[in-house]
Amino acid sequence: MREVIGMRDELRRSWMFVPGHRQRMLEKALGLAQVDAVMLDIEDGVPQAEKQTARQQIGACLASQRTSGPARYVRVSAVGYEHIQADLASIVQPGLDGLALPKVETPQQIQIVDAVLSDREKKAGLTPGNVALLIAIESPRGLLNAYAIASASPRVTGLMFGAEDLGKEMGLPLRREGEAADMLLPRSMLVLAAAAANVQAVDGVWPDLQDVEGLKRYALQSRRLGFGGMSLIHPGQIEPINQIFGPTEDEVAYCQRVIEAFDAAIARGDGSIAFGGQLIDLPIVERAKRTVALAAQLR
Repeated sequence: MREVIGMRDELRRSWMFVPGHRQRMLEKALGLAQVDAVMLDIEDGVPQAEKQTARQQIGACLASQRTSGPARYVRVSAVGYEHIQADLASIVQPGLDGLALPKVETPQQIQIVDAVLSDREKKAGLTPGNVALLIAIESPRGLLNAYAIASASPRVTGLMFGAEDLGKEMGLPLRREGEAADMLLPRSMLVLAAAAANVQAVDGVWPDLQDVEGLKRYALQSRRLGFGGMSLIHPGQIEPINQIFGPTEDEVAYCQRVIEAFDAAIARGDGSIAFGGQLIDLPIVERAKRTVALAAQLR
């Protein structure tokens, strides 16, 4: 478990999938200031005949000079498929922040990728361990192994919930009801595994681009479950996701008052206080400090 949260482990609220064979979409996505991270896709979002085009275009985008913009992740092919070697050969270079690794079911798969990355980082002149891993959990087996997977390498920065593949394996209906109530247990399990491993939990996409209110309800539920962010498929979803997963001004102001009141209590020799009708002790204060720190980071 990590003791210190570094730049790699910054909380990222919005993770946008971008098909790697669409040059204009790639260029536009990399220039978006609002989105926290992009996942340039070589996997499911790209037809088989376009895989090589996606590798080449993503590689060229990563090589372009970056002065600002979102974190740059690439969703590569699943471990065990021959295509992942070609993916890594094209994209492990300066400019790559991490991989979104799909369909992971065992910690051994993480260790395989870790070893390959270490070799390719050396050849590319990158600092060892430079490339982070966001792990997509998309099957019952992967979900049951989620904590072991998240703990398998220091590269792992988060677990991402793969609702569509998991729903298929669980035999769930195609249409989502409400805020995906049928997924509450699996989503909660993933959040607990991520928290135990001290990595971020990223929820799956809201697929209905026309249902903005549904997106907001789902994102709010995700935050209340403990997710730190969501994946998305369209730039129009960035703003509501960022707003919901970022602390409001009222939240930050309240947390600051809690911290000040608790500090004053400690100075008096008290270990806990009553504040606003609530008992405030150290764990609550630590959560308040985390919220204030997050707000400062997002600024």
